[in-house]
Amino acid sequence: MSPFSGLSFAVPRGAMFKDSLDLLDALGIDTTVVREQDRRLYFPEIGVITMRPSDVPTYVESGAAALGITGKDVLLEQPGRRVVELADLKYAGARMILATLDGVDPTLEQQRRIGRIRVATKYVRVATEYFQATGRQAEIVEVKGSVELAPLTGMVDAIVDLTATGETLRANGLVEREEIFSTTARLIANPVASAMSASVVDDVTRRLRELAGSAA
Repeated sequence: MSPFSGLSFAVPRGAMFKDSLDLLDALGIDTTVVREQDRRLYFPEIGVITMRPSDVPTYVESGAAALGITGKDVLLEQPGRRVVELADLKYAGARMILATLDGVDPTLEQQRRIGRIRVATKYVRVATEYFQATGRQAEIVEVKGSVELAPLTGMVDAIVDLTATGETLRANGLVEREEIFSTTARLIANPVASAMSASVVDDVTRRLRELAGSAA
């Protein structure tokens, strides 16, 4: 059982999954069942729902989960979501970057020759706003899967993507050209749930901030 009666947590699967479960354990929520049943998604007995990081704001906004953990990159890509960002949890650090094939930067030639570049990304809003802010013309191509493939096939000149170590870039002959921003895991809340359970949400937030601080 969860010590936070009535509160449910949306937990991101993937790279943030284990660290997020570790945080819940530190709060007193025993996540053993989540770790043991890795194909199961919903754990009402402990107030945990698991999903892709990009879906966390959707579930929190709808009230299906009172609290959630997701990356800052997701929040920047979905700025219209009615959620409250409560804390920087200090883990799952990564950077949003512009990358191209190694060698001469193809974006410079394309900018000079035709005045715009083609860029593949999962983060359409982030990429669009970045190029607008830097005064450059870019055609944004949305790619759902492995974005590194796009420049290898000649479909685009560059990619905008998240990287933690750069290993995938290097393995595919790509190099970082520009850093757009850095990102970490964030605690978010449904505004209504946050107001109705203010003391509990405040307690969770305080404790998670302390845990994040001690781990930093």
